[in-house]
Amino acid sequence: MERPKILLVDDNRLFLEMEKEFLQSCAIKVYTARNGQEALDAVRMILPDLVFMDLHMPQMDGDACCAAVKSDPDLKKVPIIMIVTSTDGEDVERCRQAGCDLVLTKPVDPAEFIATGLRFLPELSRIEFRIPCVTLVVFIMGGETFYGTSANLSTSGIFISFDGEVELEDQIRLTFLIPGAKGGIIEATGSIAWRNTGTPLCKPALPRGFGVKFGNLAPDAAKIIARFMARSENSGSKPVVEGAYMAERFF
Repeated sequence: MERPKILLVDDNRLFLEMEKEFLQSCAIKVYTARNGQEALDAVRMILPDLVFMDLHMPQMDGDACCAAVKSDPDLKKVPIIMIVTSTDGEDVERCRQAGCDLVLTKPVDPAEFIATGLRFLPELSRIEFRIPCVTLVVFIMGGETFYGTSANLSTSGIFISFDGEVELEDQIRLTFLIPGAKGGIIEATGSIAWRNTGTPLCKPALPRGFGVKFGNLAPDAAKIIARFMARSENSGSKPVVEGAYMAERFF
């Protein structure tokens, strides 16, 4: 499956590098352009899934590029998030008149950058290293108790192999044992972050099931998981890398 494509557009190299850093753990392909004309050519050629674009640039400003994209029947559905240097009403209005989907203000907060992008591209969910971990998981949803088997684990979440139906954002309470860990019974709460369903599966390397994002994981539990991950890496277990972006300049 081809990775989703994001185009970052800014004449300031520093801001481009910062935005690339925000995306470095996402399973996407990143392109960059340094002015509105380059951006317009890039959109026409690669048809990105999402564009983050600065307003003031040489050769062609971002709003002019945005207007050109939105007026093209073949390109108008490409989401464009404009970035301005201040909340100046005139700049924001220029962006809106050009037909952009949203406006962000510099300096852009990393969390806001990702959260805004997620509204248009779910693949921007940050991916981190996970360690293979097979253990029984007992979990409670909607007052009912279910059983599944974990496939991998990190300090922020766990993937559970499960044939039943679950809904995104369902709340869950779970209990599982960390193999080989003293006092390794973990009790946690969380929510369903994603589902590995469909034909073919979204991620064929994993079984049918779902990923859980932990809520307020107790410090002792987080330490036990972290020690398990470190011990597994030291013993030669290969971390599961479900993300890691690819980046290149368009020109």
